[in-house]
Amino acid sequence: MKNKSLVLVSLLLFSGCVSEKVVANEQPTPLVQNQAQNIKKEKSLEQKIGSMLMVGFMGTLAPKNSQICKDIAKYDLGSVILFDVNPTNKLKPKNFVSKAQVSKLTEQLQACSRDGKLLIAVDQEGGRVQRLKSKYGFYGKFPKAKEVRCLTDNKVMQHYQKMGAELQSVGINYNLAPDVDLAINKKNRVIYKLGRSFGTDPKEVVHYSSIFIDAMHQNGVLTSAKHFPGHGSSLGDTHKGFVDVTNLWKKKELEPYKILTQKGVLDTVMVAHVFNKKLDAKYPATLSHKTVNGLLRAKLGFDGVVITDDLQMGAIANKYGLKNTLKLAIGAGNDILLFGNQLSPKSMVSTKKLVDTIKTMVQNGEVSLADIEKSNERIEQLKQGI
Repeated sequence: MKNKSLVLVSLLLFSGCVSEKVVANEQPTPLVQNQAQNIKKEKSLEQKIGSMLMVGFMGTLAPKNSQICKDIAKYDLGSVILFDVNPTNKLKPKNFVSKAQVSKLTEQLQACSRDGKLLIAVDQEGGRVQRLKSKYGFYGKFPKAKEVRCLTDNKVMQHYQKMGAELQSVGINYNLAPDVDLAINKKNRVIYKLGRSFGTDPKEVVHYSSIFIDAMHQNGVLTSAKHFPGHGSSLGDTHKGFVDVTNLWKKKELEPYKILTQKGVLDTVMVAHVFNKKLDAKYPATLSHKTVNGLLRAKLGFDGVVITDDLQMGAIANKYGLKNTLKLAIGAGNDILLFGNQLSPKSMVSTKKLVDTIKTMVQNGEVSLADIEKSNERIEQLKQGI
């Protein structure tokens, strides 16, 4: 994978032994560019839209006649996300029963896909945020980020190597981690109090995030740094509703993204639903062209895949309708639109409805086909890393 010497470089940078060196974003090879162009011509509009979607679904298996398999095949669905908790009945499983079952599930999901490179994602940070639990036969005891700082770097790498190997062993190829938020607000309930941050110092966060990313890459697992442009200063929970960080957010929350982009190690970046009037006086980050295309891409130089946080979370769902959410998210510059179908039975949405809604907006000129095709190219390039 990218930058095999990452851990050594990270240690040197962290100790101040060498100066930081800007590494240009990896450019797609002519072969990858040609593949992307060919796919652009071959795909229908529905399939181009489907490639931008990440959806959650009910089911511990995905046979050919299952709805999720049909959706993957028909719409060339780009990615799925797995959860252990069933939002409709907590006594029944959603996607996890055992290691053998998860392996079978991912094998079936890939068999439904066009190229065998369906992105199969989970949130596996460690601590409170790990879907692969011991009750399903997994290790389930990975430390939270706050605890990692008390360990030697060798021990940290061992933990994350084990995590990456476990993900790879059951066919999960996309980890929606690491969390690169800064622990700068002690009242923060979703980052600080759960111990999800590696610290308050951006360089320290980069140091441990780099080890995490390298360990995942060595096991063929893609990653996603989150939650851009920073969730560590917030007071509220975007799962529940609108969160304004205007008076709390610090510019240094951008530093992890800036440094990791310069190192050229980021696969994807997940954007948060936080509202920051200093960055965009109208829209939260996920729906903000100024924040995604302006700040993340143009100013910080990240040109890889950008994924939204779950667009069914309260901060978005309570304020914007589905149509506006999709329109704004695509226009902002996001490449993967995440609908986890996880937060409540009432919020669940079908892949068909998502595709049909976007397709109508493309035909009406409300959504740019060029934006969709550009996202498809970025996603195709990302999949070459699997």
